[in-house]
Amino acid sequence: MSAAETVRLDGRVAVVTGAGRSLGRAYALALAEAGAAVVVNDVDAETAARTVADIEASGGRATAVVGPVGPTETADALVAAAVDTFGRLDVLVANAGVLRDRVLWKMGDDDFDLVVETHLRGSFTTGRAAAARMREQGEGGRIILIGSPAGQFGSFGQTNYATAKAGLVAMARTWSLELARAGITANAVIPTALSAMTATIPAYTQVYEDYVDGKGIPAEYRRDHALGTPEDVASLIVWLASDASAGVTGQAIGIGGDRLTLYAHPAVLRTLNQDGGWSPDQIDEAWRAELVSDAQHSGPPVN
Repeated sequence: MSAAETVRLDGRVAVVTGAGRSLGRAYALALAEAGAAVVVNDVDAETAARTVADIEASGGRATAVVGPVGPTETADALVAAAVDTFGRLDVLVANAGVLRDRVLWKMGDDDFDLVVETHLRGSFTTGRAAAARMREQGEGGRIILIGSPAGQFGSFGQTNYATAKAGLVAMARTWSLELARAGITANAVIPTALSAMTATIPAYTQVYEDYVDGKGIPAEYRRDHALGTPEDVASLIVWLASDASAGVTGQAIGIGGDRLTLYAHPAVLRTLNQDGGWSPDQIDEAWRAELVSDAQHSGPPVN
C-alpha cells in the first residue's frame, strides 16, 4: 500500500504561501490530493487562481489570497481565509521566497531587505498568526518552514538568502519548544529540486532545461545531487502535515530526488580549558596544536 493511500489529511486545512508556481504549487496540489483544503497564497493573482482551479478540477477544495508575505495584514488575511472558508486551520507551509543574489560588496540594502522580509519576516508573521489560531482551536497543528542548503552550509553570493534560511531553521527549533504543550509541531524542510531558481546555477542550467522539455532527470543527479522534481519534495510536506509525524518536531529534514536527509543540530566539536582565561598567544597555540584538525569548511559537502 502506498504512502498516498495511508497518509491522509482529510478534514484538515492548510495555508501554503508562494503556492502559485514551482515548489509551492507542488506542495498545495499534494496537500489537496491527500485530502486537505488549501488556502493558496501568491503575489501573482493569475498563478494563484490557476493553482486553485487545478485543485478544484481534481475534486479538492481551495481558495486564494493574493498578497506579499511579510506584512502582518497578509498573515492575518491567510488565517481568516482558512477559518472563514473552511472553518479551521491545521497546517502552515511558509514557502514564499525571492532571490536577489549579489556578492557582499555589491549587495544593496534593498537586495538584502527584500529577501529577509519575504523569507524570514514572512515566515515569522504567518507562523505567529497560525500558531495563535491553532492554540485557540486546542487541537494541535503543524508548522512547516522551508529552508535551503544555503542556510545549512553558506552559499557564495547569497548573504541575504543564506542568512534568512539559516534563521528559519533556528526559528523552527525555537517554536518546537514554545508550542510543544499545545501539540503544535514546527519543522524545517530543506528542499533540493529543479526549479527556476535552480536554473540560475550554471552546473544545473542544462539539466533544468532538459527537465522543462520533458526529458528525464539523470539518475546521477537524482541520487548524488539530490535533484528531482518539486513533487519529490511534496511527499515530505504531506507527511509532516499528517498524524504520522506527530512526534517529529524541531527537525531540519532535507529531501530531493532520491535522497532523504536528516540534518544535525549545531554541536560543540571541542572544548579546552585554561586556568585564568586565555591570552591571544595561548589561543594561537591551542588552535594550531589542538583545534585546527577539527575546523569545518564552508560550503556544501563535495559528493
